[in-house]
Amino acid sequence: MIKREITPHLTRLFQQYPFVTVTGPRQSGKTTLCRSTFPDLKYANLEAPDVRDFAESDPRGFLSQFGEGAILDEIQHVPELLSYLQVMADEKGTNGQFVLTGSEQFRLSDAIGQSLSGRTALLRLLPLSMAERRRMGAGDGVDAVLYSGFYPRIFDQNLDPRQALGDYFETYVERDVRRLGGIRNLSTFRRFVRLCAGRVGQLVNLSSLGSDAGVSHTTAREWLAILERSYIVFPLRPYHANIGKRLIKSPKLYFYDVGLVSYLIGIQLAEQLATHPLRGSLFENAAVVEALKYQLNRGRRSNLSFFRDARGLECDLLFETGRGVGAIEIKSGSTVASDFFRSLLSVAELVPEVALKVVVYGGAVRQARSDCEVVPLADLAAMLERFDIEHRLDPFAVRR
Repeated sequence: MIKREITPHLTRLFQQYPFVTVTGPRQSGKTTLCRSTFPDLKYANLEAPDVRDFAESDPRGFLSQFGEGAILDEIQHVPELLSYLQVMADEKGTNGQFVLTGSEQFRLSDAIGQSLSGRTALLRLLPLSMAERRRMGAGDGVDAVLYSGFYPRIFDQNLDPRQALGDYFETYVERDVRRLGGIRNLSTFRRFVRLCAGRVGQLVNLSSLGSDAGVSHTTAREWLAILERSYIVFPLRPYHANIGKRLIKSPKLYFYDVGLVSYLIGIQLAEQLATHPLRGSLFENAAVVEALKYQLNRGRRSNLSFFRDARGLECDLLFETGRGVGAIEIKSGSTVASDFFRSLLSVAELVPEVALKVVVYGGAVRQARSDCEVVPLADLAAMLERFDIEHRLDPFAVRR
């Protein structure tokens, strides 16, 4: 077990709010994080039928067990508890009472918004970052990263990634979608999810996705929403600014774990990825999620976007700090080529807030060019941290 990067922020926020709510994908390590951070708190898992039945039938009696607070796992199973927790928090009037966890994004957010608004801090824990993965003994080789992904249990238990990710999909994803969406034809849904995996990094086109899956445009939208609610996929929003250009308005589709994408598109061995036609898309997914983890592990909301105009000029990722924008181009090639920089430099000319230009590539050596930085995937978080620090210290610093 390793100390997760989000731990200091979880500890700090627990001292500042009556509740802290930690959400994220199943098996991302939420329970381990909370129990190791607060070993003295009592623990209850609301996914257990007997515990859930007690909480539903006698919420006051259930909560009376936890006079000094507790960790309540998978709180979305008994959302009615949140109203009772609100009353308890208001009566007690102190911070650091309960830690709540959940793996269903929107239903839990809605329930918390109604009952615990202003009383809980919200954190999202995703699977391991590159640095956390390394601390668990895994290497930084690109193909191994794309193949095995970032779920902690794979490395903690030394599991075969394909077996583990297949089990994850069968036991977690399909169970959740049955409960969330009432999907009857699971074989069609499986095909839909695999089609999503094959379109990773592309603009969301519900008509095309639905047509290829054999379902309606409306069903495709509903199923995509279920995958988003279950922390399987997420949309990356397009950048919008008044720069005199027609910008694309559709989001791009990414998965929270690139290893799951590799499983879904049928990758059997890490060696296959060296020549696979989707290698670039998988590498892009890994880099985008690494930047997202950098933000979330510091207790922040996502401020990521991509740039694309109607003529096809594109920058894969924009990282906004409020005092400058980092423009990031993502290339899976291990040899730096001149065309890596072409779109990046053009976008930087159009977006005056750009203060940092970075190419993330599939090589292992960090390089400093006159116009931008070139970093391996493993160094992306360190680059973002340096950019963050520089722009906190000097709000007028702009490096072009």
